[in-house]
Amino acid sequence: MTAPAQLHVSAEFPAVLERIDALGGVIDSNADAAERLGRLTDDVAGPLLAAGVVRAGLPANLGGYEFSPRQVIEMVERISYYDASAGWTMMALQMVTGTTAAYLGTVAANDLFPDVAGGNHALLAGHGTRPGRAVPAEGGFLVSGSWQFASGMAQATHIHSAIQVEGTGEVRVLAMPKEQVTLVDNWDVLGLRATNSIDYHCTGVFVPATHTYQAVTTTPANGGAMYRVGLVNMAAIGHTGWALGVGRRLLNELKRYAAAKSGTPGAIVDTAQFHAEYATAEAKLRSARAWAMQVWQSNEDTLATGELLSTEQDTLIRLALNHATWTVADIGQTVHKWAATTAIRRGPIDRFLRDLGTGTQHITSSPMVLQGCGKWLSGAQPEARWVFLDLVP
Repeated sequence: MTAPAQLHVSAEFPAVLERIDALGGVIDSNADAAERLGRLTDDVAGPLLAAGVVRAGLPANLGGYEFSPRQVIEMVERISYYDASAGWTMMALQMVTGTTAAYLGTVAANDLFPDVAGGNHALLAGHGTRPGRAVPAEGGFLVSGSWQFASGMAQATHIHSAIQVEGTGEVRVLAMPKEQVTLVDNWDVLGLRATNSIDYHCTGVFVPATHTYQAVTTTPANGGAMYRVGLVNMAAIGHTGWALGVGRRLLNELKRYAAAKSGTPGAIVDTAQFHAEYATAEAKLRSARAWAMQVWQSNEDTLATGELLSTEQDTLIRLALNHATWTVADIGQTVHKWAATTAIRRGPIDRFLRDLGTGTQHITSSPMVLQGCGKWLSGAQPEARWVFLDLVP
């Protein structure tokens, strides 16, 4: 019997955070230009990749750093503090690339990840919640479909997409070269403009079976127990860090605004009400962060024993993400209120508020997921379990 994969906690974590902080000024100063481009600038994307941000999500046995869940949360939180679009882009690239490396077998790993330590590996972007069509063919599938929200596509070399196999209904995830799909330059949005989260499509493209995996798998072919949480929970890790980083930056920006306005005639930031609401916002953010980290510490403890997560733990992952996201959305309203007209003029507060508004619309923090959490926690469906983002009786 094969021993269960152990939880890997990377010793590279402090060094990666230091490299991110060293780039912080560049990330921040390039944010406006990235918005205009619709993607991260080369001065930001290249150095962040070189800093090991995507390598953090790759299995250790392939040469990756394989950060633990809490390490990933903090890394994404740190990047997102400097620029929400940079945080979102790198969150997506490291998660999609890392899970592809973990769940595909030897043939695909040799093809896509021949030298991770040397920087010779695929970068994947794509979407997994609306499956395309996969017609079985000798050695693989003929794939057709149209997908949206491919965050980080500007940096990607390969595509990650969900497909549903004709005849069986099985949902799988594929990896294919980017040049095999048609990209649609349609990312014209209010927030997260620099994430390049464009649409793409293809018709009748052959994808080898070796370059696909079962979407519901919790058994990695590479890497340790980190990847036993499954694809959706892997996504939840990064999204939690993103929300926390954006919340921290918004409150710090409001603090800077208050310092500049304090003592001027009629300054609303000198009122007791401002001080009370700022304190309340701080308490909300710190509480959301502490609980999210507590949830993931419990998950890490379970994974370290070789066990899979329970339905309760799966539920709390989704609830902690939903809570963090909508807590930060509430904090954003506080910042918007007290920053007055500064909140509507071009600048960090305006940009982060727009990015936050867009980020809250991600499917992982939807009302339906929250309702599912409530059904299970309240005892309405005690025997149910999670399949992707649905609570299934």
